[in-house]
Amino acid sequence: MITILDESFSQLNQFMTEKSFSKVFILVDENTHEYCLPLLLGNLETDLAFEILEIEAGEEMKNIQTANQLWEILTEMQADRKALIINLGGGVITDMGGFVASTYKRGIQFINIPTTLLSMCDASIGGKTGIDLMHYKNMVGTFSFPEQIYVYPRFLDTLPAKEVKSGFAEMLKHGLIADKKHWEDLIQLQHLDPVGIEPFIPQSMEIKQEVVNADFHEKNVRKTLNFGHTIGHAIESLCLQSENPILHGEAVALGMICESHLSYLEGLISKEDSDLIIENIQIYFSFIDLGDFKDEDIFSLLLNDKKNSDAKINFSLLSGIGSCVFDHQCSTENIQKSINFYKKLSEF
Repeated sequence: MITILDESFSQLNQFMTEKSFSKVFILVDENTHEYCLPLLLGNLETDLAFEILEIEAGEEMKNIQTANQLWEILTEMQADRKALIINLGGGVITDMGGFVASTYKRGIQFINIPTTLLSMCDASIGGKTGIDLMHYKNMVGTFSFPEQIYVYPRFLDTLPAKEVKSGFAEMLKHGLIADKKHWEDLIQLQHLDPVGIEPFIPQSMEIKQEVVNADFHEKNVRKTLNFGHTIGHAIESLCLQSENPILHGEAVALGMICESHLSYLEGLISKEDSDLIIENIQIYFSFIDLGDFKDEDIFSLLLNDKKNSDAKINFSLLSGIGSCVFDHQCSTENIQKSINFYKKLSEF
């Protein structure tokens, strides 16, 4: 299902030839429209009619209003159930496009062509689609696999450095929860550039896919992919409310620091492992100032996390470098200590 595209995009063109789609819609934002769409169209060999659907870039566009606009456009253009949506973009595009496709007329086919490192290694894989509700991340969505995922690593050359770094956070997470060697290989990288990172992309994608294959509907082991995301999502949501948004990977890096320390406080990993993990994450990611956020606002978001049950916060925490437990319920005291730990680190 995941294919690394060659320079001619021959695998994509073969797929388009073999399938009998009625019409093709290509979903982009203004960035992928400018930097990635010309390359796709220059290599796409099809006689099918296609339309370009463009939305503004940014997490703030991943909402029901945008989804509704896209449903209306598909309806006006008489898209039927044999239509195909190609999601060309980062996590917002693949999340949004998959959600729109999986709900329009109870589901039409879609493929993902991720253009960011975050989307290549994480967001485009696994069949989770979704939109944000108010300031809560991914609160409305579906489980729906794309027909195919096509990865063209050269799209990374179009990204600013901060976007590459954002995706690298998810790669680090994959190593921490499931593959110690992958983690150890990644932390040897001295420069986070596409050339250096590209050899490690297939392994990161494989880790994500294997976890998903074992638990598509997130009943058990797939929850380990949420390591770093419980606290990370809360801070990401607060930053979005403050109109000073941070990148998803930046939030996950913050979350992994807090939740690695929380893993130690809960007796799941040693202080040495916790310190080693945190020191290495700090090499790549700057601290985010939490001074404007009240503790009660952070906890309010934590209590509304979609992974919770019975009004209790469920964490996925490390039980070692390369292993993770899920549905772990922590004391409020330790959660607070882990957030305070991050705040104190940022003072140095």
